[in-house]
Amino acid sequence: MKIITMKSSGDSTSVSFMSGDEINTFEQTHNRKDRPNWEIFLNNVGYKKFFVLEEIDLFAFSNNQKSFTATRSIATYLKGISTALIKPLMVIDDPDSELGSEDIAKLAKFEFQKCNCDASQFKPEDANPSYPQPINYKKTNE
Repeated sequence: MKIITMKSSGDSTSVSFMSGDEINTFEQTHNRKDRPNWEIFLNNVGYKKFFVLEEIDLFAFSNNQKSFTATRSIATYLKGISTALIKPLMVIDDPDSELGSEDIAKLAKFEFQKCNCDASQFKPEDANPSYPQPINYKKTNE
């Protein structure tokens, strides 16, 4: 089973590629308002060396409270890929942003196998970030 996971807290973004039980992770810190180049992240975990996107069995992302914009950006990116490739997309709740993308990969694999690898339970259109806590907005000039 091959899995790609992404996580961002706004100041840091990470991507993991899991194949079997092996995980390759790349993490980068950045300014809060900068959006990472996804191709750089994928290349650093083996894209086009060890895998191509069509071989991925499951995509997943972290749903956390650290950055509304970063989480939505990742969700949108992975929704596009998983929809185009007709692949499942899973949301892993991590409200306190304690998990790394490698932990998200392990949890995603566990949850997917627990559902007998039924991709229909993880439709990309249903994979939306949720925010049980009120979102605190900042003025852009502060």
